[in-house]
Amino acid sequence: MRIISGSARGRKLVSPEGMDVRPTTDKVKESLFNIIQFELAGASVLDLFAGTGQLGLEALSRGAASAVFVDSSKKSLATVKRNVELCGFADRARLVQTDAFSYLARAEDTFDFVFLDPPYHNGLCVRAFDLLPSVLSENACVICETQTDETLPGRFGDHSIAKEYRYSAIRLTVYRRISLED
Repeated sequence: MRIISGSARGRKLVSPEGMDVRPTTDKVKESLFNIIQFELAGASVLDLFAGTGQLGLEALSRGAASAVFVDSSKKSLATVKRNVELCGFADRARLVQTDAFSYLARAEDTFDFVFLDPPYHNGLCVRAFDLLPSVLSENACVICETQTDETLPGRFGDHSIAKEYRYSAIRLTVYRRISLED
């Protein structure tokens, strides 16, 4: 697992032992960032269900201004902290140990990008959609990583599916604000 592009390109990231965390593959991560690469400069990012933090770190490496990493696991957050330090992004990263729903319920920040990569088949993306609108900036983009057999709604709040991408058994679903013409 590594940073693919940007200021920390090639930096190897650490991952916790065991099967508790399932890092996004480099192929899927590279595809995800190809989708949003020209929108990241100066953006604020929320890496919910952070795991190793690799999605938020990749965004920081590619020019995002700041990232908040949220995970309920102390072990995962320790891994994120180590990866943030390895990449030299401590001044642009904030780590929060709590469950995603508690964070969303009390968050005061707004974000331009939200990455949702929770454990599969638990309905956690769908649960997060109820609370997400309050933390989204005007033109926020929400990207969910799920398995292809999981069902996501076509809309939440004023966001709808803009595009879906499939990579073997993995699906990236990109939600964007619905325009007035829709």
